[in-house]
Amino acid sequence: MDTPGVNRRIPFSAMFNFRDVGGYRGYDGRAVRWGRLYRSDSLHRVDETDRAAFAALGVRTVIDLRRPYEVTRDGRVPAYDGLAYHNIHPEHRSWAEQMYDPATSLAGFLVDRYVALATTGAAGLAEAVGLIADAENAPVVVHCVAGKDRTGIVCALTLALLGVSDTDIAADYALSTEASARFSAWLAASMPEAADPPAPFLASPAEAMPLFLDELRDRHGSVEGYLRHAGLADAQFDALRAHLLE
Repeated sequence: MDTPGVNRRIPFSAMFNFRDVGGYRGYDGRAVRWGRLYRSDSLHRVDETDRAAFAALGVRTVIDLRRPYEVTRDGRVPAYDGLAYHNIHPEHRSWAEQMYDPATSLAGFLVDRYVALATTGAAGLAEAVGLIADAENAPVVVHCVAGKDRTGIVCALTLALLGVSDTDIAADYALSTEASARFSAWLAASMPEAADPPAPFLASPAEAMPLFLDELRDRHGSVEGYLRHAGLADAQFDALRAHLLE
């Protein structure tokens, strides 16, 4: 289990879900290295106020999982010197086509969306995990819009490959609910005319992520089997563990 009292969150003025994915116990009790993999909501809001704090992290690579139109609409992380930027869109249907029924399970709705994304967007997810596996790219930040769904899937797959328990993966995923509350408060204050985001856009129920991972295991034997099917090689699994586990 994660160390009680650890604060993973790295505060920024207009990003609400930026945090370190290190510290969880993986294979042979080895901890995931701190300061190598970060996850976040959209980095297009990085500005001069946060530039120094962002630079202090030494980030080399940004993996942006948003759809191309989302990048065009909102912009991207600033093109700082030495920062490699990758926009990888795992193909999936828009959630607007599949409205959530509040009378049904929110976790079940999210699991269905995640399984669908993992099916149609397998190549993109594998590409993202492959970039994380390359030590030359670290430190890496992976993000989407809210930093909980597409980002949550990539981070869950990565942590599973490192041998982190489903309990800790679920706990890491669930931290995004608090971040979503901070984002909602900021949105209400800065754009009071904006409608509240739908419930699935804000919540990260812990039980959703183990159910999603179990579905991948049922279909592919293991998370590793899923990613191997999606295009990753054994050498990339070895490289991921070599540089992300202490």
